[in-house]
Amino acid sequence: QVHLVESGGGLVQAGGSLRLSCAASGRTSSTYLMSWFRQAPGKEREFVARIHLSSGITHYADSVKGRFTISRDNAKNTVYLQMNGLKLEDTGVYYCGAGQNWNTEARFVDYWGQGTQVTVSS
Repeated sequence: QVHLVESGGGLVQAGGSLRLSCAASGRTSSTYLMSWFRQAPGKEREFVARIHLSSGITHYADSVKGRFTISRDNAKNTVYLQMNGLKLEDTGVYYCGAGQNWNTEARFVDYWGQGTQVTVSS
């Protein structure tokens, strides 16, 4: 089992920044991909960003490219999501996910955190 705990969410004005953290514990050696997803009310959970833990290779959804940056600190088993230039449509619950499947659909993620709320106001 892998246990994930997100933190860093909050309320921010449009154009502002937030940094989310995801701390992993347990059998972390069983996963090599860490991802961030988000879910807005009434919508499906959607892929935001992903990082391959050993190589550092990253992948982003088109909607966040150039604004969000995913990074990792393997010594701390922690993944970060730096979010700049936040927009109203970035509002949602942000979830950290861990797994081994390169598919970006949420159903392919093996482990989830509890989520952290991000609210962007005008």
